[in-house]
Amino acid sequence: MSTFMAKKETVERKWYVLDAAGKPLGKTAVAAANILRGKHRPEFTPHVDCGEFVIIINADKAVLTGNKLQNKYHYHHSGYIGGMKKVQYKTLMATKPELAMQYAVKGMLPHNSIGDKAITRLKVYAGSEHKQQAQNPTPYEVK
Repeated sequence: MSTFMAKKETVERKWYVLDAAGKPLGKTAVAAANILRGKHRPEFTPHVDCGEFVIIINADKAVLTGNKLQNKYHYHHSGYIGGMKKVQYKTLMATKPELAMQYAVKGMLPHNSIGDKAITRLKVYAGSEHKQQAQNPTPYEVK
C-alpha cells in the first residue's frame, strides 16, 4: 500500500463563501486558512498547494472578543528610521475591516511560497455582496 501524493496539476479548485457576521474574527480566519491550505480535503499533501478559493463576506460585522478593540494593534514599518506605524484595531475595524480579516488569515498561513500563493485566492468584502457569483460558490459554515 502506497501513500497518495496530490499533484498541483490535478487539483480541482472549488469556491467557498464564509459569512463573518456575528462570528469571532479569529474563528473565521482559521476556517478560511484551512480551506486556502486544503486541509479540509482527504487528499491533503503538505508540500503541494491543494487549497481552494475563499470569499469572506460581512467582514465589517466580525466580532473581536474581550478588550481586543482597545488593546490590540497592527504594526508595520515604513522602512525608514523611526518609521514604525501602529493602528488600533478599533480604528482598523471601523475604516478597513477587509484588511483586518486579511491580516488575520495571512498570519495563519505558512510563511513560504505556498502561503504566498494561497493568500491570492482570498477575497474579502465588508458587505454582504460579492463579485464572484459566476463561480457558483458553496456556503461554508464557520463553527
